[in-house]
Amino acid sequence: MAGHWADFQYEIYLNGMTGAVPRLPTDLTRLEQLTEQRLGPGPVGYVAGSAGDGSTARANRAALDRHRIVPRMLRDVHERDLSVRVLGRELPAPLALAPVGVLSISPPGAEPAAARAAAARGVPFVLSSASSTPMEEVAEAMGGAERWFQLYWPKDVEVARSFLARARAAGYTALVVTLDTPLLSWRPRDLDQAYLPFLHGVGTANYFTDPAFRAGLAKPVHEDPNAAVMHFVGMFSDPAKTWPDLAFLRENWDGPIVLKGILHPDDARLAADAGMDGVVVSNHGGRQVAGSVAAADALPRVAEAVGDRLDVLFDSGVRTGDDVFKALALGARAVLLGRPYVYGLALDGEAGVDHVVRCLLAELDLTLALSGHAGPGTVGPGDLVTAPA
Repeated sequence: MAGHWADFQYEIYLNGMTGAVPRLPTDLTRLEQLTEQRLGPGPVGYVAGSAGDGSTARANRAALDRHRIVPRMLRDVHERDLSVRVLGRELPAPLALAPVGVLSISPPGAEPAAARAAAARGVPFVLSSASSTPMEEVAEAMGGAERWFQLYWPKDVEVARSFLARARAAGYTALVVTLDTPLLSWRPRDLDQAYLPFLHGVGTANYFTDPAFRAGLAKPVHEDPNAAVMHFVGMFSDPAKTWPDLAFLRENWDGPIVLKGILHPDDARLAADAGMDGVVVSNHGGRQVAGSVAAADALPRVAEAVGDRLDVLFDSGVRTGDDVFKALALGARAVLLGRPYVYGLALDGEAGVDHVVRCLLAELDLTLALSGHAGPGTVGPGDLVTAPA
């Protein structure tokens, strides 16, 4: 890109000369509280909530906070390049927007708005299987921009095969398979509101438009929506899947495959042995296992185990540019950003997502430069110390 991501701060200051200030906070950690005030209790609990008492989500933040950056001086950081090569693709920065389902509960614009914002900055958008917009419509909104498809691996093999064929036809280049959700976890914020959007046919767009899914219905979706929802619920996930089942994915997808939800180095090795192309070190943002290891604490061991064989990506707890720096230092090639962009979407639609992406990457650019790095490639464990607990 022309210039540097950090130039966004000068754009803000120059706009301020006319009295204009950003519509949203530039401290992205403030967005959650604003979203809590904007959305109803059901949707905000679904987006911001976690498993159990939230201990895993808190651990994610604490683990990132515990690592402190050690800046180095008198290094030439005048010209910087944040680009990275991930899954065989050249990306302008070590960032993709994570798969988040049912974005229509964070209006305006839902998935197409977020996807357009990502496309405008060259950041890959990972579309959830559980999106509220069909994958083809999201692809159309993105034009030729980089997009990946996230699979919740259904029980119905024909629906799985159909999803993969549709995603490839719609130009999704990489497959991100979420492994940590064979069952929905115990989520008190959702349970207390009895709020599960899928039961209202929200987040089911890819299924309800799928020929293999509809072939299993006695009546068309619009004639018996409740039956369609129950059919969806019955096939959404499959707790019986095991490592040998990965062969099916390789047979039905000819691009890169990434396994999301890896926390143990032995699982990362199994992924490499199975011919996968990458893993995402993730605990689903704290939404699946209460009391789980923090993702940032799991990252170094996974990177050490397979970093020379696979692209190691990271999510869970990332809120700021310095969080991204820390993830890179701990062994990630790139990070997936989840909740913050959803908050931006809820607060200001496509412009809100763009604001989040630009703020995060401007802060990353500045953090790199001010720590003595002209790009992500030179960042490593030696750039961090661990603060006492």
